Amino acid sequence: MSATFGGRSGRQGRISEWLRGRRAGRPLDETPDAAGREALLLAAAAAGLPLAPAAYPSGYRCSCDRVGCPTPARHPVSFAWQTQSTTDRSQVERWARHQPEANFITATGMVHDVLDVPLSAGRQALERLLAAGVEVGPVAESESEAEDGRLLFFTHTRGTPEDEDEWWPCELDCHPETMDEHPGLRWHCRGSYVLVPPARLPGDLAVHWVRGPEHPLPDPLSLLEILTDECARHAAGEPDTAWPQHG
Repeated sequence: MSATFGGRSGRQGRISEWLRGRRAGRPLDETPDAAGREALLLAAAAAGLPLAPAAYPSGYRCSCDRVGCPTPARHPVSFAWQTQSTTDRSQVERWARHQPEANFITATGMVHDVLDVPLSAGRQALERLLAAGVEVGPVAESESEAEDGRLLFFTHTRGTPEDEDEWWPCELDCHPETMDEHPGLRWHCRGSYVLVPPARLPGDLAVHWVRGPEHPLPDPLSLLEILTDECARHAAGEPDTAWPQHG
């Protein structure tokens, strides 16, 4: 599914400029200003990614009232996030304007899935996929101080077969409560979610687009072999080739 912006070339131009700035290494903030944030969220919704408000960092802690929150700024605000998630433009605008500090999650398994891999493995896989001419959709980076960041590959979902009997679970399936069981490749499908850019994390970290939501969603199986291969190399401790730095 490709992102459409309803002919709003000005908004699309601002989004593209912001994304180019990220790739070119210009000294931009990890999160854009209010107008840029809203435009990026609306672009994600226009691309078919259902959104719902999420917690945000409060210093090094989470904005929620849970003592010792295990996933600060990385979880939905409402327990009803699956039914709350929407692509409705008016609702996303209201949330963005009335909750200016909020992060947003996107619920997987409805329209899209996310293949979530260690950052170094994901970078190598992305380079290989593009070099091989494989269609790659939106890709986001979730930063980490401990060098255990993640790269998120957005794909079509396998979670909505016409015949429910055709639904097939996968050993790679990951849910919010089983993250630690999947240090390598995580397949976010039914009942899961990921943060959608732009998102802020404790410690001045962020989740940002590497490839924006204007890219069509690919078939997840077209990415799986190379992602699995690079995750296996990562787990085995094989050295990565240098990731190009933009100055």
